[in-house]
Amino acid sequence: MKLLVTGGAGFIGANFARRRVAAGDEVVVLDKLTYAGHLENLDGVLDDLRFVQGDICDPGVVGSVVTGDLDAVVNFAAESHVDRSIQGAGVFVQTNVVGVQVLLDAVRRADSGVFCQVSTDEVYGSAPDGVVFDEGAALEPSSPYSASKAAADLLCMGYHRTHGTPVVITRCTNNYGPRQFPEKLIPLFLLRAVADEELPLYGDGLNERDWLYVDDHCAALDRVIEAGRPGRVYNIAADHPVTNREIVQRLLTALDRPWDLVCLVADRPAHDRRYAIDASRIRDELGWAPSVDLEEGLARTVRWYAERREWMESVTGPEFEVYCQTLYGDR
Repeated sequence: MKLLVTGGAGFIGANFARRRVAAGDEVVVLDKLTYAGHLENLDGVLDDLRFVQGDICDPGVVGSVVTGDLDAVVNFAAESHVDRSIQGAGVFVQTNVVGVQVLLDAVRRADSGVFCQVSTDEVYGSAPDGVVFDEGAALEPSSPYSASKAAADLLCMGYHRTHGTPVVITRCTNNYGPRQFPEKLIPLFLLRAVADEELPLYGDGLNERDWLYVDDHCAALDRVIEAGRPGRVYNIAADHPVTNREIVQRLLTALDRPWDLVCLVADRPAHDRRYAIDASRIRDELGWAPSVDLEEGLARTVRWYAERREWMESVTGPEFEVYCQTLYGDR
């Protein structure tokens, strides 16, 4: 296949691009290289793909890479950190909504292949106890980030219904694994625990999430772009919900660090208590199922970061320390 992977120098996008290059596909990566996108994530495969630095909000740049010979456009490009969206929503609306509109227009003009919008389970909002959301559930986002992703999902469906654009949408649970920028819980706490620094855990730490190893997410996306039905939404989940406390305890155990490093801090606004989605559609229709359980996935993740301290140093710097202090210093 010939694929355009937007946001392909970020966490999930880079893992997906690497996977498709290894499979022999022709891959074009478009990435703005923001604080969370790094060419280091594509080490070893840069010579085997075409890389274009640019913004999905730029019609000229997008028009140059969205061509009629593409089999698929897979959109990972997004501002994705809830805390940053609370501090300032403008860039989230610009990238996550306007950028998607620019991509959709280009796909329609070029008559290229399927457009896969990589979304999130956060668009459904917090699930009451005992409730599991399927793809037909109402969208009730709680943060500027999840609201921008929900808006993009609706825009995609609008293009499909109005113009016949071959859109598929995926909504995945929390990803973890190699190359995740350390503002997210698992790599941040790994980084700080190794340095014996405090681990700032929001609220009581009992917020519940489903965690999916990034390779399993990429495998699910393979199935969606190859066999998914246009106009469909596909939930992607590991079906293994755990609390944030449990995730942190597992990390501390793996690193042989004490629970005393954990510092409960003031919760963030509108922090969803529980996410829970039904992934039976992708299992039944497309034959996908996760293959890496949480124990094995965390072991791989801890090992990857432990062996690549130079990667961590290359993607962080003084500005990252300032950000952490700004976010957690007075909580």
